[in-house]
Amino acid sequence: MNERIRNKELCKKVVSAEQAAGLIKDGMLVGTSGFTPSGYPKAVPLALAGRVRKTGKKVNIGLLTGASVGKELDEALTKAGIVVRRYPYQTDRAVREGINSGKIAYADIHLSHFPQQVRYGFFGKLDLAIVEAAAITEEGNIIPTTSVGASPTFVSEAEGVIIEINTSQPLELEGMHDIYHPQDPPYRKPIPLVKPDDRIGTPYIPVNPEKIKAIVLTDIKDDVRPFAPIDDISRQMADHLIDFLKKEVSEGRLPKNLLPLQSGVGSVANAVLAGLLDSPFENLSFYSEVIQDSVFDLIDNGKIKIASGTSVTPSPQGLVRFYENLKEYKKKIILRPQEISNHPEIIRRLGSIAINTAIEVDIYGNVNSTNIIGSKIMNGIGGSGDFARNAYISIFTTPSVAKNGNISCIVPMVSHVDHTEHDVHVIVTEQGVADLRGLSPRERAKVIIENCAHPDYKPLLKDYYQRAVRGKGHTPHIIGEALSWHKRFLEKGTMK
Repeated sequence: MNERIRNKELCKKVVSAEQAAGLIKDGMLVGTSGFTPSGYPKAVPLALAGRVRKTGKKVNIGLLTGASVGKELDEALTKAGIVVRRYPYQTDRAVREGINSGKIAYADIHLSHFPQQVRYGFFGKLDLAIVEAAAITEEGNIIPTTSVGASPTFVSEAEGVIIEINTSQPLELEGMHDIYHPQDPPYRKPIPLVKPDDRIGTPYIPVNPEKIKAIVLTDIKDDVRPFAPIDDISRQMADHLIDFLKKEVSEGRLPKNLLPLQSGVGSVANAVLAGLLDSPFENLSFYSEVIQDSVFDLIDNGKIKIASGTSVTPSPQGLVRFYENLKEYKKKIILRPQEISNHPEIIRRLGSIAINTAIEVDIYGNVNSTNIIGSKIMNGIGGSGDFARNAYISIFTTPSVAKNGNISCIVPMVSHVDHTEHDVHVIVTEQGVADLRGLSPRERAKVIIENCAHPDYKPLLKDYYQRAVRGKGHTPHIIGEALSWHKRFLEKGTMK
């Protein structure tokens, strides 16, 4: 225990998970560590859910996290009826069902904006922060585990802090983190980060030891999730993306080692990024949110020299690999607060190449990343908006069809807009690439339909566009018919 809790006075605050959970009261606003789903508290949420099930006594809370978290937190608390408000991103099925049924109030928020909005008081008083740690320093500061997320802000703003010391997380994580707190307006100064490998903060989260109300020991591992196997569609998208990047280099718009790469989270993003393994690009840098298995591959193959993010989010096999090679990965990986990993100022300064995924794209380049048929939340916008709006090149990838080909991912008008045409430079599907830079809406429509739509839907999209153009307009649409695409899927289960 002395290695994990180095402040002797704080050893007196070690309690059971049940005792710590007793600090969580009805009506509280609680912020926890965790980001897609790594480094989140587990023992205390499970104890709270168990208490509510056993006693039947109502405890309703608002839950704030960095991004998505594991089943021991989101699922356990939601199934126990505890979560009634949730920010700013989630991927849990129980939470999603609660949101879409109206039982959970949810706001989908840009991840770079969220921590500062907490500090601004936009969500009210933060009662408790529950943070997973690998250790507590002699001064009482927190050494995070596999993610940083919004933890520094939660710790600074909460009236009380509960720390989960997770002994399944290796002490060797210490030194991987770079915690920097930006000042708030009107005192904000430029963030002094000019290269992805710059370190500008501390290796720990500062905390006033007097705020620490309880410390819990646990050994529950992160509930990391497997990635889908890399399929032919993902490989084709990766090939098209690599060809596009090669052309950018040949045209002099990118250097030979590109610019810092960003990639979204999930199986498709992981597969597309993996395509760089067989590419000619070397000496790459990665400045993003999440560090997934494909980044490990690129580091191991000498392709990536530095990877900066806010969480390590591997598959179960990737997590074992990460721990086994932690000494080497620690030389190449830096974990920062999400407010820094996703900060528009830094993204713009570095000239990020942003590669994010879409649920659907319309023929004018608008992107839906969050809602199925316009109203049912899937996960959330996450950090894609932070990067898309500020990137040197903003790229979105999507298969051309979904639901076994019954639905086109290229549509006349997206059913929900997360990224407007103004923030989308390039669309990539397994069919090809649509480079939209400098094109008018009418030109975009032709390029997207021709290069990105599936052959089964291309005639329908061309017919729609040709009839829409007759009605004139800068962005030609037949509004009722555009929306009927989605209605047709709801009624028939197909767009054909």
